[in-house]
Amino acid sequence: MNIYVGNLTEQVNEGQIRQMFEAFGEVESVKIIKDRFSGRSKGFGFVEMPSNSEADKAIKALNGRLVNRKPIKVNPADSGAKKKKKPLRKRRY
Repeated sequence: MNIYVGNLTEQVNEGQIRQMFEAFGEVESVKIIKDRFSGRSKGFGFVEMPSNSEADKAIKALNGRLVNRKPIKVNPADSGAKKKKKPLRKRRY
């Protein structure tokens, strides 16, 4: 299951996130999204856990937890497959 982790401070690194989630089970990957020009954290990332039950436990336990004095947001990541594309608008001249 892919998990969204948001409201992260710039000081939080992938190792810290991995350590928090490993308390609930196996973690396949951790990725903090960074600005491509500055290299600074954008304040959110994703964690991939193979077990849905372990991921659900992690989400329930970690959502709202204070990390560097800020409550983090932890939710299942939206795969994008559920979103419906809006129909293209016709151009009127």
